[in-house]
Amino acid sequence: MKSELLYLPFNTHGNEKQKDCARAWVDPDITDIYYGGAKGGAKSFTGVNLIFADALTYPDTRYFISRKKLNDLRKFTVPTVSKVFESWGIKPEHYIKFNGSDNFYQCTNGSRILLLEAAYMPSDPLYERFGSMEFTRGWIEEAGEFEVAAKNNLAASIGRWKNDKHKLVRKLLQTGNPSKNYTYRDYYKPFINGTLLPHQKFIQAFIQDNHMIDSGYIEQLQQSLSKNEKARLLDGNWEYDDDPSALIQYDKILDCFTNTFIPSGEKYITADIARTGGDKIVIIEWDGWRGKVRYETKQTLDVTTTQIAAAMARNMTGKSNVVIDQDGMGGGPVDFLKVHGFKNGGSPLPTNNPEYDVKGNPIKENFDYLKSQCYFRLAERINKNGIYLECETEEVKQWIIEELEQVKQKALDSDMKKGVVPKDKVKELIGRSPDFSDAIMMREYFDLKPSLTFASANY
Repeated sequence: MKSELLYLPFNTHGNEKQKDCARAWVDPDITDIYYGGAKGGAKSFTGVNLIFADALTYPDTRYFISRKKLNDLRKFTVPTVSKVFESWGIKPEHYIKFNGSDNFYQCTNGSRILLLEAAYMPSDPLYERFGSMEFTRGWIEEAGEFEVAAKNNLAASIGRWKNDKHKLVRKLLQTGNPSKNYTYRDYYKPFINGTLLPHQKFIQAFIQDNHMIDSGYIEQLQQSLSKNEKARLLDGNWEYDDDPSALIQYDKILDCFTNTFIPSGEKYITADIARTGGDKIVIIEWDGWRGKVRYETKQTLDVTTTQIAAAMARNMTGKSNVVIDQDGMGGGPVDFLKVHGFKNGGSPLPTNNPEYDVKGNPIKENFDYLKSQCYFRLAERINKNGIYLECETEEVKQWIIEELEQVKQKALDSDMKKGVVPKDKVKELIGRSPDFSDAIMMREYFDLKPSLTFASANY
């Protein structure tokens, strides 16, 4: 190998944030780095510098660069490789070869850098496909697009390939823009609160830190971005205003998992039954508004019925306090167990303290369907810290967060009735059915009309 590879200069052109990131990369006490916070902060240039310099310095090592969509890696990250090699003053073709069929860079010293797609797959909802992989170090690009399960499994794959041989500690670099996913909860908030773990490093990089940015680029962003986009992508504001159609505040969603002060109460069961192979069977055991969330992959109706019956026994819940989504595959368990069936497209229910029309009939709330009515009530409850959720895994917690983020008011229809974005649209956005949030939403059914009888249960 040519001697010049012993020295690969990382020219930051005075970008102090890039220098901080490089220092963290060589610090043996730091293993988890988040770098970014705004568009134009030199995130890709930084990641390519660190990953490829490692690969060329330490023979036979192995790395990954991952993004939600492989095409975005090829379109936006791969071109940066040539720019980095140019900054080093060497020709890439002398030291690396790109395998476009299998999407990896092979280095002349035996090292390899894989490009990995981290898109959601119904056949692998927990991203277990990454768990068996072995890498020296890795880089997640645009971490704001990732599910926490993907990040966790990729993180588990590093530190497992020739680290001892080269005395290299495991390193995970994440880059991205402000986002209300796990990066906000696990990196930005602890950074602001001064509670980052000793092995973590958060570096907030702004476009102004990048002295190589064309001034015309900033002007273009100023003209083309919306108010919220400017706050997030240009100003690097993690507390940007959410979608105005969103019904639930993000921080209040996070509070659902720490609101341990919620009192116990009457026992209930809510269940959302899988419709297709990728959907889940979600069963929530309620103690007042304290919910213990459980789930299973799709099963036969007999097995599903047995699981719900077991939950009823375990939670000591009577039939009158159980509701199952009846629109899909839930009709069988509803009939067999003789419990309440929840019809999403059913009519809104009168409230406990309704207003009355001139004929003395209770006036129903101005919603298109029962589901919308329950979701609006749930949103109000969550925003007032009125619910506590206990999850079996961190993955389930993240799924719930993502689904509750998508509880949004749809455009008003001609009769001015309020509604929420339908399940199919949500499924398009997050790649799966919002089974968890639907099961949580159905708990409002009992608070709407607790005196329901079996004869009037199926709306």
